[in-house]
Amino acid sequence: MSYNGGPMTEAMYYVLLALMRPNHGYQLMQSITEVSKGRLKMGPGTLYGVLSRMQKDGLIVLSKDDGRRKIYEITEDGEHALRNEYARLKSLISDSSVLEEGNDG
Repeated sequence: MSYNGGPMTEAMYYVLLALMRPNHGYQLMQSITEVSKGRLKMGPGTLYGVLSRMQKDGLIVLSKDDGRRKIYEITEDGEHALRNEYARLKSLISDSSVLEEGNDG
């Protein structure tokens, strides 16, 4: 299934976030764990499945393959999709402010 501009999976969002700096698979897994403060630990099966789909969708590219490591980069379309998703998530949080206000009204 290709990315159609709709809501992203959590795995897609964190992979794109981690690829704001070019990175290889093992570093990506560590970066995702670090950025999510340990909440999300992505295994190699999930990571490489997501990377493959995102390459096909043009959200990332393989920028270097020396036989030992494959370095991935986010594309302009990928950064645009990431920023759109970030804005969507911010709107969800903003719209949910009623939960912070409680039931006093």
